[in-house]
Amino acid sequence: MRPRIQVLDDDLLQRIITEAKRILAEVGMEVRGPELRRRLLDAGLPADAQGRILFPPHVVDAAIATTPHSFTLYDRDGNPHAKLGGNNVHFVPASSGLKILDHRTGQTRLADTTDFTEYVRLGDGLSNIAYLATAFSTNDDIEARISDAWRLYLCLTNSRKPVVSGAFTEHGVERMAEMMQLFRHDRADLIARPMSIFTITATGMFRYSEDSCQNLLDCVEWGIPVEIVPVTLMGLIAPVSLVGATVFHTVDTLAGIVMAQIVRPGAPVLFGGAPAEFHMRAATSPMLGIQALHLDVAYAAVGKALGFPTQSYMALSDSKFLDAQAGAETFGSALLAALAGINSVSGPGMLDYVLTFSLPKLVYDDDLCGQALHFVREIKPLDDLPTLDLAREVMSEQHLITAEHTMAHWPQELHMPSPVTDRDNRENWARAGSKDLVQRATAEVERRLAAYEPPETDPRVVQELQGIITAGMSAPAPLPVVPPPPKPAAVSPDNDGRRRRRFAR
Repeated sequence: MRPRIQVLDDDLLQRIITEAKRILAEVGMEVRGPELRRRLLDAGLPADAQGRILFPPHVVDAAIATTPHSFTLYDRDGNPHAKLGGNNVHFVPASSGLKILDHRTGQTRLADTTDFTEYVRLGDGLSNIAYLATAFSTNDDIEARISDAWRLYLCLTNSRKPVVSGAFTEHGVERMAEMMQLFRHDRADLIARPMSIFTITATGMFRYSEDSCQNLLDCVEWGIPVEIVPVTLMGLIAPVSLVGATVFHTVDTLAGIVMAQIVRPGAPVLFGGAPAEFHMRAATSPMLGIQALHLDVAYAAVGKALGFPTQSYMALSDSKFLDAQAGAETFGSALLAALAGINSVSGPGMLDYVLTFSLPKLVYDDDLCGQALHFVREIKPLDDLPTLDLAREVMSEQHLITAEHTMAHWPQELHMPSPVTDRDNRENWARAGSKDLVQRATAEVERRLAAYEPPETDPRVVQELQGIITAGMSAPAPLPVVPPPPKPAAVSPDNDGRRRRRFAR
């Protein structure tokens, strides 16, 4: 069996789903995007006297039936990379921060292209970070209206991993889709082998903004999988109680899924979220408060009951620094997410209410996520039932260190963390310099950046990518300088015809 957590019984799950459907049918959603609204009305959805779109139960049920139970993300080269569905758990950096905690100075500041490039190169080599995200803004050196495309460019040219992204503006999806299409034969190939998930944020109060509506419409038409991410704020715009908040969250998420299926039946969608609880004393919105984490696990159970792939914002921290609070919040929520079988977990690397990104935290979180993934592996006998022979051997030898059973199984059974996690005795720790967690994590960042080897990207593809970005600028301006990799790497040329669209013909 696989270790798991259960917070809602089957009867309560069905009552929550039934109530969410009732709200969708009788209260409906405010759909502010004119084109998406037109599509919904043309599909026969009714509107009430205030113009809110209503979702009759049969429409909701039909959308549930056409939403895929799982889908696969492919890497930049078109190879299968991650299957999202079932109880498969993938950890991915959180997004979208505004600042970086500079590990070289200890100062928090606006991020630039060099910061983001280092992040991608670091994340590219972390084994427990399944794919990347456009994790934080680079508005310090790039025009804001095309900064989403610029971050995607830095991901595509510095890593082969898939990426979670999204558009900042109402019409930003198309240019980003065109960029990804350069690594596929054509648009149909991009739909067949998606390399990204785009985030669609439900505004709250049963409403979708103009940007969210247009981005949802564009993503679905381009075949880009989307994660529907309501920011359910318990105690402010959603009930403070767990069941009521889960109903509200289900309404917002289910509405996004239904709209996606009306646009294109079979579109891959994640049942996601980024809930928080309103702190009645500090007037803040902790995402790592225990009630918010309870909601994460509860809505994930609803999504699984409906047969959807799931997403959450967990494995992050509201702390300002990489400290005891950051470690506790990150590991606790990462383990809950893994136990809940959440398919795409956005969080590693992020601090301070999703405002600040930290590279040392990212490498430490890679360790913590690895431990969580190890914990939820399937439990089964490994040549240890019956156990009588092992009992006799330990009595005879007074240890099992050199036992055949130990030698065969310890490499897989005993999780060995990286040097960021201290597992040494005090004497060896002192001889190694008495480094604390931040010092160890910072050293690991620098070691990994020095060892980074870039993927080969055809110069003509780079030129076209840059042309797509500069075409979206409000005024002509040079693109920021991307720092070169630390050392040249010999990469065999790509001759399989999958990386490029126009240049593979």
